[in-house]
This record gives sequence, C-alpha cells and structure tokens, in this order.
Amino acid sequence: MAHVAPTSHRRATRASHRGHRTADGPIRRSTWLGLTFAMILGLVLTGREHVGVHAGGVTLLVMLVPLTLAVFGAALRRGFGGLSALTTAGALTFVLLKFFL
Repeated sequence: MAHVAPTSHRRATRASHRGHRTADGPIRRSTWLGLTFAMILGLVLTGREHVGVHAGGVTLLVMLVPLTLAVFGAALRRGFGGLSALTTAGALTFVLLKFFL
C-alpha cells in the first residue's frame, strides 16, 4: 500500500498570497463603452410603443443604474479610464434626467 501524507501538514493552495490583493488598474475602456451602449439601447427601447419592448427597456435601465454607480465607485479606487468614463457619465445623467423629470 502506498504511503499517503496526512493533510494536516500540507500547505493550502496559494496560502502565501492570502490577504495580498493587488489593484487591477483602471476600469477598462470596454466596460465603460459597454455600459454606455446598454444605456443607449435601453433608451431606444423605452421610446418604442409596444408595451413589452418599452417595459424591457425600462427594466434594462433600472438594472443598469445601480451597476453603473458601482462601477463609478470602483473607479474612484482604481482609476477612471479617460474619455469613455465621461461618455458613460453623460449617458447615466441622461437616463437619470429621463426618469426624474
């Protein structure tokens, strides 16, 4: 019978890296542009007359607002990413104005 080492003395996988978190860098441009595209799509869908399509657009925008705010929160810690972040901020402002005014 082969010898099997007891697990009590084995080191956990990647144990030396626990608690060591590195910053991933600024938020990627594709993230900002994807959020902007999704908001524009939601605005286009809310402009349609069909009830289901309109409701789908509203649902998309309602889900995107907290997600976008969370990405902006992460960007405060990690770095923004240039002009694409401003584009997303403009789209978010437009969406919020549409809902509240």
